[in-house]
Amino acid sequence: MPDNAQHPAVRLEGITKRFGDVVANDGVDFALERGTVHALLGENGSGKTTLMSILYGLYEKDAGDIVVDGERREFDSPRDAMDAGVGMIHQHFQLVEPMTVLQNIILGHEPTENGLVDESVARERVTDICRRYEFDVDRHLDTPVRDFDLGSRQRVEIVKSLYRGADILVFDEPTAVLTPQEVDRLADVMAELTDSGRSLVFITHKLDEALTVADEVTVLRDGEAVGTVAAADTTEQELARMMVGRDVLTERRPRERETGPPKLGVEGLSVDGDRGRERVSDVDLTVHEGEILGVAGVQGNGQTELVEAVTGLRSASSGRITFDGDDVTDASRRQRIRAGIAYVPEDRQTEGLVQSYDLVRNALLGNQTVGRFVSRRFIDWAAVRDHAADIVSEYDVQPQNPEARARSLSGGNQQKFIVGREIEHDPAVMVAAHPTRGVDIGSIEFIHDRLVALRETGLAVLLVSSKLEEIRALSDRIAVMYEGEFIDVVDPDDVTDEDLGLLMAGRRLDGERAAEGDAPDSERSEGSDDAVESGGVAS
Repeated sequence: MPDNAQHPAVRLEGITKRFGDVVANDGVDFALERGTVHALLGENGSGKTTLMSILYGLYEKDAGDIVVDGERREFDSPRDAMDAGVGMIHQHFQLVEPMTVLQNIILGHEPTENGLVDESVARERVTDICRRYEFDVDRHLDTPVRDFDLGSRQRVEIVKSLYRGADILVFDEPTAVLTPQEVDRLADVMAELTDSGRSLVFITHKLDEALTVADEVTVLRDGEAVGTVAAADTTEQELARMMVGRDVLTERRPRERETGPPKLGVEGLSVDGDRGRERVSDVDLTVHEGEILGVAGVQGNGQTELVEAVTGLRSASSGRITFDGDDVTDASRRQRIRAGIAYVPEDRQTEGLVQSYDLVRNALLGNQTVGRFVSRRFIDWAAVRDHAADIVSEYDVQPQNPEARARSLSGGNQQKFIVGREIEHDPAVMVAAHPTRGVDIGSIEFIHDRLVALRETGLAVLLVSSKLEEIRALSDRIAVMYEGEFIDVVDPDDVTDEDLGLLMAGRRLDGERAAEGDAPDSERSEGSDDAVESGGVAS
């Protein structure tokens, strides 16, 4: 038997994986040192998850070797990998929602006594794990997983892997669904895990997180390993250059022209949420031609309901919405599309695309009655196909195939297609909700360029984002929303992140609190899964 202490926890040598004509991994080498966090960084579709799925036994490699603790291994299934001490926490949690926390953790690995499941043994072991790593899920072992928030579900997934004996843990885009506070807690958990001798792979496309969490960073581009660097010896700009093969523009984008007249207006708008509780309370908003407005706010403060009311997806309980001075409060979504209000929704998978449709049919969504796509009252599919091909080409959607199904595209390419579809409808107003959520830095730069270009051609842009850096980089004005109201309007050049944080917590910059008390967590969960959202405010 080899002396494990002399070997990396994992060494991958020349890993190659093909899916038909697509080479997902091309001779990749990778080494995870024992007791460290190694970030696997790259754009969406660069091969990160594929590489780790091979290590976890989900995919069979076409070439190369897997070495765990100094031994060459062949994994035909995740169970083989788990038996070798490899666990994986997936981006989309692998939990059975109606089952309890304890049942999910021990599923498939139940201790038995005389042929019966002995939950008392499992409960004691799970409790020991939770207390060792200061997880709070041990107090809720009999609670159905569906009652847990996303951060708690992720901790259940981690405990499940530890319960199954994992010494090597792969985290696949673990921060994609977490609030900033939950991201900080995850970083603490990862530090505790490495302190106990475990070795972690952190799959991400977020440069700041890779530098904050990892000891080493390996960058993949187009399925190949570009290089490995110590996190302490590199910068975000250097990593970005490795990821996309060129310098990436990330600084603020001030406008180059004066704003025009008001384009989109909201007066005294109030909107109820799904449970009948008022989520937007008597707000005013104006977006001018040639302007990007952003609104910052903590999760569930009414940003989602505001955007849905503006785009015609939710009725207003009171107030007025205007477009070019005309009242559109009672107009349908289709009527607003015809008027020129485009919308990039916050959830591309469920709201922006039909995953089982090809890109041709997805290109038509919302425009089934538009003249250029209709011939003698029937859809002109040749025209729609040409339209989809133009979007794929102009917006660099990969693969360059309008017949590809939406679900086959990476998240970044799905997002670029949606942005392209909405822009190509020649709108006058663009409502962009979380336009770069879950998108890599190359696609972020591309989408930012397009939004800025829209502003410079005179469009009014209402930006909704979970990223303060995005709000600051693109917005001409920033409004902060708190408990359904606008608490303040600020110039992005005149405020710090700390200032914005205070406003988001309901405190005006003069130190006074805007409203007493905070809504319970159950009420705040009606918003998106992110900690910060955005919109617009009255001029």
